[in-house]
Amino acid sequence: MFMNFRRIHKCQFVQLLTACMGLCVVMVSWEELDHHVVSHMRSYTYRYLVNSYDFLNSNFNITSNRHRKDGSTNVLLTYPYLINHPGKCARGDGKSGDDVLLLLFVKSSPENFERRQAIRDTWGNESFVWSELGATMRMVFALGVDTKQRSRVQRALLQEDQTYGDLIQQDFLDTFHNLTAKLITQFHWVHDYCPQARFLMSADDDIFVHMPNLVKYLRQLLRNKSGVKDFWVGHVHRGAPPVRRKESKYHIPYDLYPWPSYPDYTAGAGYVVSGDVAAKIYQATQVLNSSIYIDDVFMGICAKAMGVSPQEHVYFSGEGKALYHPCIYDHMITSHGHATDVRSLWQAATDPAVYGKSRGFMGNLYCTAVRAMMLCRPYYQNSYSCKAAFT
Repeated sequence: MFMNFRRIHKCQFVQLLTACMGLCVVMVSWEELDHHVVSHMRSYTYRYLVNSYDFLNSNFNITSNRHRKDGSTNVLLTYPYLINHPGKCARGDGKSGDDVLLLLFVKSSPENFERRQAIRDTWGNESFVWSELGATMRMVFALGVDTKQRSRVQRALLQEDQTYGDLIQQDFLDTFHNLTAKLITQFHWVHDYCPQARFLMSADDDIFVHMPNLVKYLRQLLRNKSGVKDFWVGHVHRGAPPVRRKESKYHIPYDLYPWPSYPDYTAGAGYVVSGDVAAKIYQATQVLNSSIYIDDVFMGICAKAMGVSPQEHVYFSGEGKALYHPCIYDHMITSHGHATDVRSLWQAATDPAVYGKSRGFMGNLYCTAVRAMMLCRPYYQNSYSCKAAFT
């Protein structure tokens, strides 16, 4: 029953000591190990072997909504508009009917005036899209209410909106935990005021969108004679596990979501859906509760419930920033993390000289080699994957 240390050889003692030290390390770092290894193994196993999310319809039914107004059942939480522009997608005579190729919904915080102005001057400029690309695009910013200096910030927002007429604000606190409220706002607004839009793009106010490339891509889709249906494209997260670490802002407790894997979803920084998908997500928000405060995940839950699956596009970035190079600009759709350099990137990425570098056999070969060297480096972690180098 007891270990006789006299009989233990030196080699065995080293092995025993190593095992004990290894066990101690595992015990000390178990939470981090569980987050990075164990939880991902569980989630990937569930996603790729079980791949059943039938529980969504029963467990996220609105009758169990955590955000009721009056404590009763079957009540969908809605917020009144503080700033709204119902005629944004209307024709000049005030009637709906404009052939809107793209409705761009940018999620912004009340205090981010400089970011909004930079977007208006660059990739969100409706006049540029019409005059240079020949497409009708409408852009609005989705906002909540400032949490600290409400009266001062609200006065500034009203003045800003009087000048530009592109703010959509509802009466909820503009916080991370209310991002799902913003997502619901955009799909309800589309349903009510711009149902004719062919595509809807949801974007953060710190991303860059290469609008000429995006418009070209959407037009290519529309050439399909069968039409564009069930279309949802972006940077896809598959088999992502809920974060259980309480110190993380993405923490989701077990009682809120006890399952090991989220349904597939796209990064919320920037994605595009077709008009029919926008209508389906609107319907889903009417019957599913919004207790999941991570908007990307809630979008995935709604889409899964409606039978819609996301498609991967290698030039929609996730959380990373695209590398600055003309051979990247020629293909890029979105890039994340551009709070201060939108204007300079817009000028560089839309320079007509950019397209000349990749034209012809030699130009294409050169850019393929450049992208391979930039995107296929070991341990490279940025916005685009290695396979983007060869597309």
